[in-house]
Amino acid sequence: MLVELQGQLERITYHNEENHYIIARLKVRGQRNLVTIVGNVVSVSPGEMLNLKGSWDMHPKYGEQFKISSYETVVPATVKGIERYLGSGLIKGIGPVMAKRLVEKFGEETLDIIEKSTERLQEVEGIGAKRIGMIKTAWDEQKEVRNVMVFLQNHEVSSAYAAKIYKQYGRESISVVRENPYRLASDIFGIGFLTADKIAQKLGIPRDSQIRAEEGILYVLQKLADEGHVYYPETELIDEAMKILEIDETIVRAALLSVTGDKKVVLEKERAYLVRFYVSETGIAEQLRSVLTIPKSHSLLDQAAPFDLVEKELRITLAERQREAVQAAVSQKVLVVTGGPGTGKTTIIRAIIGLYRKSGQSVLLAAPTGRAAKRMSEASGFEAKTIHRLLEFSPTKGGFKRNEDSPLEADLIIIDEASMIDTQLMYHFLKAIPLRATLVLVGDIDQLPSVGAGNVLKDIIDSGAVPTITLNEIFRQSSRSLIVVNAHKINHGEFPYINSERETSQDFYFFQCEEPSEACSMIVDMCIKRIPDKFGYHPVNDIQVLSPMHRGIIGAANLNAELQKHLNKSTVEVIRAGRSLKTGDKVMQIRNNYDKDVFNGDIGRITSLDLEEQSLLVNFDGRQVAYDFIELDEIVLAYAISVHKSQGSEYPVVILPVLTQHYMMLQRNLLYTAITRGKKLVVVIGTKKALAIAIKNNKQQLRYTGLKERLQTASER
Repeated sequence: MLVELQGQLERITYHNEENHYIIARLKVRGQRNLVTIVGNVVSVSPGEMLNLKGSWDMHPKYGEQFKISSYETVVPATVKGIERYLGSGLIKGIGPVMAKRLVEKFGEETLDIIEKSTERLQEVEGIGAKRIGMIKTAWDEQKEVRNVMVFLQNHEVSSAYAAKIYKQYGRESISVVRENPYRLASDIFGIGFLTADKIAQKLGIPRDSQIRAEEGILYVLQKLADEGHVYYPETELIDEAMKILEIDETIVRAALLSVTGDKKVVLEKERAYLVRFYVSETGIAEQLRSVLTIPKSHSLLDQAAPFDLVEKELRITLAERQREAVQAAVSQKVLVVTGGPGTGKTTIIRAIIGLYRKSGQSVLLAAPTGRAAKRMSEASGFEAKTIHRLLEFSPTKGGFKRNEDSPLEADLIIIDEASMIDTQLMYHFLKAIPLRATLVLVGDIDQLPSVGAGNVLKDIIDSGAVPTITLNEIFRQSSRSLIVVNAHKINHGEFPYINSERETSQDFYFFQCEEPSEACSMIVDMCIKRIPDKFGYHPVNDIQVLSPMHRGIIGAANLNAELQKHLNKSTVEVIRAGRSLKTGDKVMQIRNNYDKDVFNGDIGRITSLDLEEQSLLVNFDGRQVAYDFIELDEIVLAYAISVHKSQGSEYPVVILPVLTQHYMMLQRNLLYTAITRGKKLVVVIGTKKALAIAIKNNKQQLRYTGLKERLQTASER
């Protein structure tokens, strides 16, 4: 039985970014102690009055809680409540100082003044016409968001999505949702087909309708692409769609034919592709074939500087296998160089660049991520860009400026960390390659595959269509590092050295720890005291905590909350639905933003925060990037990040928890990837059992891709 509860929101103690589930404290009239409330709530701020419907529940650990089924907000009526409400950063143009001035001037009428007589705000010191306009716009937007919330609640859909829907469609939000709720799945990040489908059914769209089946097919294919598949077998796709959509096979088959006819899906040899992946995969094969068959712009065989001269200038000595790689880069049009840490990939890159530049030829360097590009620049001594920046993405045109009609200008292009490149990015990159240029792809195929669909580097190597040099020898200097030695042992399925079993530099430590809560405390202690005190590393700039998972006590989310608490004592913060961001916080961009020129995985520090202007600045490697508060879902705390997000990066110090609670994620390539991110020091906290599980589990997830086959077919022509 539902009961009603009304009170003033005091604070939000926990917030889940994905579904806006909150744990908060409510001040209820007549009750001495604050009441704990839990549920899905969005767009509320401390100081607001909440009318709640729900039920009481007894939590075994935290005691009595009120579980929210639905809610509505009521603006605060007291002067103190109004000041806190406005000072929370809810309205752009009003911060804590301005909120105090407003309530001192207008008292309990403050909110009515903002609503109905905005021009009177000029009576308050520091408020001019520009700020009045800003406040009025922000106030109106809040009202519209609440209208969307009410509409969704009436259709029994979580109000957690209201702000995102309004951000996308503005005042047209309700009409768009009524006309075609399935648009939400493709238009709005974080709102998938299942949520859109729930709205559609509340609006009366039948479960067996054609539009639902068609959108469902596209959803299932995208879901499979998110898991790494470029295509999916037709029969298995139909089975998957029937299971998820709970409709008959005849309806699914008819929908598949329809989306194929609309050129949203391509069926080839009983393989179903979303059209963009089909175009990308076939395009990669064709572009590589073209680059391979057209001669070089210049031959280096006669005019190249001798190897010994390059070695002397660079102060390097090439081993036999390295020399083979450099010679192959001189003689071949396309070359893959693959190998683990300490096998000399960077030395090869430097030698290849030296030879080409000696002969007067132009060179371009790139990597998939900003950190990988920066590391490539530092190691080679030449500028390297991200692939996105190299291709000059244009936000206004929604595509890359560099393509087959406007190719890159270079005789040699070298790409590092090539295992991270997914199918779509590789296609766009190859389109921009001058056909007479030489292409060298450098990477480590034993790391985790790309986050996006495909397994491009592995497919290229396995096809045999491109010459490949595999580096196995660990060089003497690197062999003194336990990080390097243990990475190779793990990669070969062997248990690592976890104490001084070898005469090596002590840069790899293992600490036995059974319980997640104990591991969490140890990680915090390592960051704030033990590692800085013993080795002198900075707890934020130098130390990176990696976790196999996002959730749980030693998942990235909880570790971030704990590390922020201990590492950042700043009181300048913005709180949005329980999530705190402070001046000085280490943060990571979690999606590509071409307008800001920041990309998924870029890490920076918050340098300033303005509650009145509702904006903050993040320093990304010396470049200040501004964020409006409405864009804060693009950045997350980065004291701890997932292993997947660390690909392509190197950190002076890596701390990695490996416990059996991570059982589902314990894989050899994940452990190998995490350990190879550490440059000077790696600390593993967990159990030998969990390490053994990860090392033994070399079963990599199958990814359906047709690139290997297409490259083999293309090379036979």
